[in-house]
Amino acid sequence: MDRSQKADLVAELKSVFAETGVVVVTRNHGLTVEQSSELRAKMRDAGAQFKVAKNRLALIALEDSQYKPIGDLLTGPTALATSSDPVAAAKVAVEFAKGNEKFEILGGAMGETVLDVSGIKALAELPSLDELRGTLVGLIQAPATKIARIAKEPGGMLARVLSAKAAA
Repeated sequence: MDRSQKADLVAELKSVFAETGVVVVTRNHGLTVEQSSELRAKMRDAGAQFKVAKNRLALIALEDSQYKPIGDLLTGPTALATSSDPVAAAKVAVEFAKGNEKFEILGGAMGETVLDVSGIKALAELPSLDELRGTLVGLIQAPATKIARIAKEPGGMLARVLSAKAAA
């Protein structure tokens, strides 16, 4: 890799760190190409990225970002999982780690908050943005449904009273 390629990679990583909501640092020592491709596909489907980068270049990219404190985790064969949704990358990484002992989560960060392994696992258990949006829409629609039901009820009661009177 020549100097210009390294500069391009650092610039790309800086833009990723500027736009991301969460960074999960993983160790992927011994993953096969098939496993790595599977992980990348799962990340892509969830709206996240999985990137193996040279630690030295990643440290340079982290220098002026809010994720600078995770630089201590970048030792050995590491990779970075990132997503703008604060939960997506963590969910996929934790799920993949359950089925593969060669994939290890080292920690990460959400904004300026540094997370250890248990913090990443707790983050993965939270609902995603799409799930939260669905819940919010359901909560907003619920009062309208209740109002419609209440408004319809007096007429229904009157019909039942008249029906009972006619049957008697």
